[in-house]
Amino acid sequence: MSSMSRARVARRIAAGAAYGGGGIGLVGAAAVGLLVAEVQMAKRHVGNGHSPHPPSADGLYGRGYAGLNGPPLRLMMLGDSTAAGQGVHRLRQTPGALLASGLAAVAERPVELSVAALPGAQSDDLDRQVALALEDQDRVPDICVIMVGANDVTHRMPPTRSVRHLSAAVRRLRTAGAEVVVGTCPDLGTIEPVQQPLRWLARRASRQLAAAQTIGVVEQGGRTVSLGDLLGPEFAANPRELFGPDNYHPSAEGYATAAMAVLPTVCAALGLWPAEEERPDVSRREGFLPVARAAAEAASEAGTEVTAAMPTGPRGPWALLKRRRRRRLPTPDAAPAPAPAAPPLEPPLPSEVESGGI
Repeated sequence: MSSMSRARVARRIAAGAAYGGGGIGLVGAAAVGLLVAEVQMAKRHVGNGHSPHPPSADGLYGRGYAGLNGPPLRLMMLGDSTAAGQGVHRLRQTPGALLASGLAAVAERPVELSVAALPGAQSDDLDRQVALALEDQDRVPDICVIMVGANDVTHRMPPTRSVRHLSAAVRRLRTAGAEVVVGTCPDLGTIEPVQQPLRWLARRASRQLAAAQTIGVVEQGGRTVSLGDLLGPEFAANPRELFGPDNYHPSAEGYATAAMAVLPTVCAALGLWPAEEERPDVSRREGFLPVARAAAEAASEAGTEVTAAMPTGPRGPWALLKRRRRRRLPTPDAAPAPAPAAPPLEPPLPSEVESGGI
C-alpha cells in the first residue's frame, strides 16, 4: 500500500472517530479472527502466555538534582503492558523508570513517576486512567506518555472507536495542562511465532491503526512517536535479544531501545530540547506535511515523531515530521525514593494484571 493510500485510510478512520462512525474496519473480520487465534497460540507456545508482573516503578528519580532547578517534574505512564513494562523483572528496566531517569538528566530536576498503565488494557480503559491522572487538580502531571493499541487490534475493537477513546484522553489531559506523547500501536508483525501471511496482515492492521492514532492525537494537541517494530531495526535483526522470554513483550534491551526513541520527544514537549533541534532537518528527510500523510509515513518508520504545525493548509491541518536522534539513557536508580505523599482521597493505581493482552 502506498503512502498516499495509507494516508487516505488513516484519514477515514480518524474522521469516523471524530464524527461517531464505527464501521470502518482495518481488515476483514475473518482475517482478524485468524490473526487473534495465531497470536493467542503463539503466546501459549512460548511461556504459556504469561509474563512477570511488571515491577512497580513509581517514585522519585534524579534525587541528586533536588533543589537545583525547581520542584520535581511529574511524569505519568498510561496505556497497556508496554507502558507498564511487562516482561522485565527489575523496576529500572521498565520504560517509565528509563524515561524518568533520562528526563531528570536532561532537565537537571528530579522526576516524580506514576504508572497508571495496566497490562491487558485497551484504549477504552484510558478514560479510567486519565481520571487517576487528573484526580488531584493541584498535581496534574507535567507530561503523560501513553502507549496503547495492540490489544485493540487483537481484540477486534473497531479502529474508529479505538481512536475516539485515545483522542478523548489526549484532549482531557491537554485541557488540564499536561503535555502528551503517544507511542502509537506497535507492529504486531514482529511477534516472532506469528507466521506469514498473518505476519503481513498484523503489520498492515497495526500500521493503519498507528497512522489513525497519530491524526487523532495531533489534532488534539499531542505528539506521537511511531513504535512500529518497537522502535528500531534492531528488533527485526535481533528478535531473540529484544523480545522477552515470552517472545511477545519486549526484553530489557527492547524497552531501553524504545525509551531512547521516545525521550527526545518528551523533552521537546517540555521545552527542554535545543531550539535548533526543533527546526526540520532536510538531510534527515524532516519537514512539514499534511497531517494524514505525515501520519502514514511515521507509521511505516519506527521512531518518527509527528507534532502539530500550521493549523490549516490546502489539504487540511499540517504537521511537522521529525526523525530525532536517540539519546543515550542514564542508569535509573535501583530503588527510587517514594513519591511525595498524595492526598488521602487519591485512589491507588491499578495493580492487578489482566490476562489476554499486552
